[in-house]
Amino acid sequence: MSIYMEGILMQMGINILMAYSAFIILATGQLSLGNAGFMAIGAFCSGYLTVRLGIPLPIALILSALLSSLVGVALGIPVLRIRGFFLVLGTLGFGETVRAFFINFEPTGGAYGMRGLFGTTFEMVLLTVVAVTIGLWRIEQSRIGRAFDAVAADEDAAQGAGVNVRAVKVMAFGIGAFIAGLAGGLSAHHLLYVEPGHFSFLVSAMAVLFVILGGMQTFWGAMLGAVIFSLLPEMLRFMEDWRLSVYGAALIILMILRPNGLLSRVFLRNIAMKFQF
Repeated sequence: MSIYMEGILMQMGINILMAYSAFIILATGQLSLGNAGFMAIGAFCSGYLTVRLGIPLPIALILSALLSSLVGVALGIPVLRIRGFFLVLGTLGFGETVRAFFINFEPTGGAYGMRGLFGTTFEMVLLTVVAVTIGLWRIEQSRIGRAFDAVAADEDAAQGAGVNVRAVKVMAFGIGAFIAGLAGGLSAHHLLYVEPGHFSFLVSAMAVLFVILGGMQTFWGAMLGAVIFSLLPEMLRFMEDWRLSVYGAALIILMILRPNGLLSRVFLRNIAMKFQF
């Protein structure tokens, strides 16, 4: 495999993790534009642990993701008191606050960021994506997944059925933040440097876009959306200046033809039935 292709696949894997982090929150009917903040925490923390303290990258990634998860839980407790547009604004404000913090945080390089990070490998990114995918599959098949569905469908009915709606939402934020922390750490060590400018709200918006276009009913839709829209810009590279225009047109056409996303649970169920013997 060429270095160029390996780089594309590694970035695609990171995008899949980004999409997963947005999906798990959307699965409870909440929209967050603060996942870039969790990614920034994972990126700068893993960079500091590896470069400054000499901690091995796998351990640094897990510790950084756990820190992101703790921050996600801490954010979820007060923020989830609000809903709808105000929740979006609250999470957006969080992401921008984290970015501003690292701009002024000298131990991680301030606005200049951190250089000299140790490179990750394709195998590490692949293993992380597989592990998280298996984890999400287990969640989707479990009582937790059904609780997520119930909360997303009708919070009052879920509460009446005995579901702790608040705990479910906070759990979703914690899991989403953990996955975003992994994505941020892998991204930083893939690029070999990290700076606050990498984590604007556009990163969070792109992760949500992957999920919406791929399908919000299952994490397979999030994966498919991330795969397609990671490869599409590279496939259109020959068009040079027209590449982004075609990319945008493809997004618009897809939203018109498949407003509920490319994949749904009904579609996947029908596919599975066709292959049953």
